[in-house]
Amino acid sequence: MSRKGESITLSISDRDKSQLEAIAMELGMKWGDRPNISKLVEAIARKQIQISKNNDWASDRIETLSRTFKLLIDYGELDRAKVIANLLLERSELSSPLRRDIERFLDKPPEIWRHTIDRYIKQQQPFRLQYLDAADRSHQFSIYHAKVTPHDKRLYLDCWCEESTSSDDVVALKHNRCLRLDRIPAEAAITSIQGKWRSQLDYIHVTFNLSGNLAFAYQPREEDIDNTWLDTAPPMRQIIRKISSTFWLYRDIMPYAEDCEIIEPDDVREKFKEKVRSLYLKYQDSSL
Repeated sequence: MSRKGESITLSISDRDKSQLEAIAMELGMKWGDRPNISKLVEAIARKQIQISKNNDWASDRIETLSRTFKLLIDYGELDRAKVIANLLLERSELSSPLRRDIERFLDKPPEIWRHTIDRYIKQQQPFRLQYLDAADRSHQFSIYHAKVTPHDKRLYLDCWCEESTSSDDVVALKHNRCLRLDRIPAEAAITSIQGKWRSQLDYIHVTFNLSGNLAFAYQPREEDIDNTWLDTAPPMRQIIRKISSTFWLYRDIMPYAEDCEIIEPDDVREKFKEKVRSLYLKYQDSSL
């Protein structure tokens, strides 16, 4: 009796076998209702299936897709985020932390909490929100005003919260919080609470002077309420800006600290002085 074909033995793990069976099933290579790995191997040998490298993407491509994936989640475009997520999961270049984040997202997409937040903001309904900080510590915030705002290429929930004791901002801004949307747990409990919706965040006006090349290169911001050239030698520009958070103000001016001086209010100026002093001490030569 002649044999219909040659047989081979594959020494593979159960996990690899399951993945091969899944590929065979996806491509319609079956024996009855069951996936047929032999048909899959035969199709590869006959070049009926194209095999390509899965580790040749440049790091900037992975980074761009990862950033797009996170932004789509922030903007509530969850179906599109799932497309990018599945595309990334196919790549072997993916770092373990990013892979875990994507798998966690696909396991529990944050549809419920994002839609709930958007609805409460539209209805001007105060709500209580669960949040994880950078150290994964859980917090509860009672929110009476909120808006989704882009900061530094990410989306944040800028909000006015009843809780202020853990804030390190100046007194006038202690009730304002800037919460990263991706740190709101997928299973976050978001519930309505009693109270009156506030018309806006708390704001203060900060005055700072720009000198040197920065004074000439400065591009006015939407939140600037005054922009004046001072009668000084050399020329100096004075800006008065409306802010809701000193964190983002300091982030803006720190790279230009030599040519930017905060004038008032005093507590904003003093807080920045402490940051500069701390930085100086960190780099001070201990032998001096």
